[in-house]
Amino acid sequence: MTILNIRKILPIISTLYRLISYVFLRVIPFRPGTFIIPILYASHLVLTLLTIGNGRPLSKEANTTYSKTKLARALLLSLHTRSKLLRLCNLAVNSILLIFAADLVLSPAYHPAKELVFARIGAVHPDNVKVHVRYPQENSTEGTILVKYRPASLDGKEGEMWQNGPTIQVRENVDWVGSAILPSLWPNTVYEYILTNSTSHALPYPTTPLKFKTFPDYRLQTGSYFRFVTSSCLKHNFPYSPGSGNRIKGFDLLSEQLWPDSPKVLEAGPPETTTSDTPKAEDNESEIVIAPAEVNSSSTTLHDVESPSTDFLLLLGDFIYADVPYYFGDDEEKYSRLYRHTYASPSFRKIYENLPVYNIYDDHEIINNYAGGENETAPYANASKAFQLYNAEGNYNTTKSDDYYYTFRHGDTAFFVTDTRRYRSDPATTEDNDRTMLGDKQLSALHSWLSEVNETAVFKFVVTSVPFTSLWQHDAQTDSWAGYPDEKAALLKVFHSVPNVILLSGDRHEFAAVEYNGPYDWSHRVLEFSTSPLSMFYIPFVRTLKMESTDFVQKTRVTNVEGPDGVETVLDIDLVPSERVLEYKPKGNYKWSTFEVDTRQPGHPTLNLELSIDGKPAYNLTINGTPVSLRKSTALGVLIPQSVHGILDKIGFGSSKWF
Repeated sequence: MTILNIRKILPIISTLYRLISYVFLRVIPFRPGTFIIPILYASHLVLTLLTIGNGRPLSKEANTTYSKTKLARALLLSLHTRSKLLRLCNLAVNSILLIFAADLVLSPAYHPAKELVFARIGAVHPDNVKVHVRYPQENSTEGTILVKYRPASLDGKEGEMWQNGPTIQVRENVDWVGSAILPSLWPNTVYEYILTNSTSHALPYPTTPLKFKTFPDYRLQTGSYFRFVTSSCLKHNFPYSPGSGNRIKGFDLLSEQLWPDSPKVLEAGPPETTTSDTPKAEDNESEIVIAPAEVNSSSTTLHDVESPSTDFLLLLGDFIYADVPYYFGDDEEKYSRLYRHTYASPSFRKIYENLPVYNIYDDHEIINNYAGGENETAPYANASKAFQLYNAEGNYNTTKSDDYYYTFRHGDTAFFVTDTRRYRSDPATTEDNDRTMLGDKQLSALHSWLSEVNETAVFKFVVTSVPFTSLWQHDAQTDSWAGYPDEKAALLKVFHSVPNVILLSGDRHEFAAVEYNGPYDWSHRVLEFSTSPLSMFYIPFVRTLKMESTDFVQKTRVTNVEGPDGVETVLDIDLVPSERVLEYKPKGNYKWSTFEVDTRQPGHPTLNLELSIDGKPAYNLTINGTPVSLRKSTALGVLIPQSVHGILDKIGFGSSKWF
């Protein structure tokens, strides 16, 4: 190849390299980029070295304004120049981009966080919580951590004496991770805890006591008023920012919203609200009714008015990206270091030290579009062991130790978190009518749960890591519930028979609110809110969500009209789509949904949604739920003021006496 030909090819290769590097670092860290970028860089390097001896120093004309502009264009666009210095500058720019790409890909490998120490609260009940820790020991293969706790002081004064809680065994062969139940607590009460060694000497971490609050007693019908946050899909330092290390910006923005240092005036106007032609709740109390959220001023959001605390964060999958942008292999340690890398992030630490976090996996904790089926094919075994240690260990207990789906309650609100990966059939090898997403055992558990909470909970949240709707196209037609039409249809029929069923999902790196209309007039409406990513890419230009389904259901509309003989009732039959999109927000690298549950008025339960995108409110929705007549209970624990809990404990009337 002649020097002349090289000079023509070199700018093309360099420009292509920079475009692909930008996309890889800032738009989407696609897997082919891990070999395309090094190949293009190597090509540019070799060709630059071949031409470096044919250059000349910058001429005096380079000092003119025109020459500076021309030289800047040559540097930016990698245009041919006879200057050795400019060619070396172009090479330096491309070398820096290669370093950035390598940092994004390899940072978990060269920062494995072996010395990571953390403590967090996992599953919370009215009378106990789960404490989940990682605490490596020096010069030993195991160690004992003692949890000490006490009611938190409400007036800033010194609290009560520390009480001994459970001990947690940490061992090297389980990566120094362990958990234990802290029992005999009072419902709806704030506590604090520290960690000590087996001889009660305080450990260096945490430096100050960490606080938590128990859930209210769900057996006492006092109504609920609380918040929780959901999202999914997160990766450290993406979009990539040099020098940010393992920062996870989505968590930074979330913590600023949850615990602002000072009141802030939002730059944006009011979040969008949904309007609907659906009748008001008092006109039709048998259905969930969508109503616009109330906004008091141009900068008012759910977080600007007096409101309940946020009680937990529910992460719906893709907590790590084991295979994006590079798959390091089917090895438990390689999966574990990705979890350590996330827990070591100061961004995430601000969250999990102050807020219970519950998890379920999706495919990227294992490998892209994983379908386990009956055989739990590789790499499930190693991937699930790492998930068990770092995330499932803090979740609510399941009926079997190796299951990952679970249920929990917060007052009169119930949750079923499904496992949509382990038991699903492979769509490529299974016919539609033989496919299952949940497997027989989990499906039976979900049906039993729906029967149980039908009259014991007001709002029922079903969590699925992948969207339940069939409106997303392309790969979602096989990877989401759309690929399992028979099981989806059977479940949806049951959902329509239960009041106030809300589906929560993630995975698609977009937000959508979807409404499901049942086949009968008495069918309860079902809603789905799919929220992602928490801190990852979104696709800027491609839209894959249909606005409504092609199948319709009949709905009877009753209207009263004035006739010659007085008021007459007219029945009209409307055709409405079985699935339709209420709101679609595809843009934004940092998304989460905040739900505010309010069942203090039994005849008018409400659910408020606020979607945040890039740290700012983007959409509000209020759902007027169907009143539910709950079964009676006699629990008394929450009626006891926190100030007298300690006295009752000392005279032998612990919290268990009141349940």
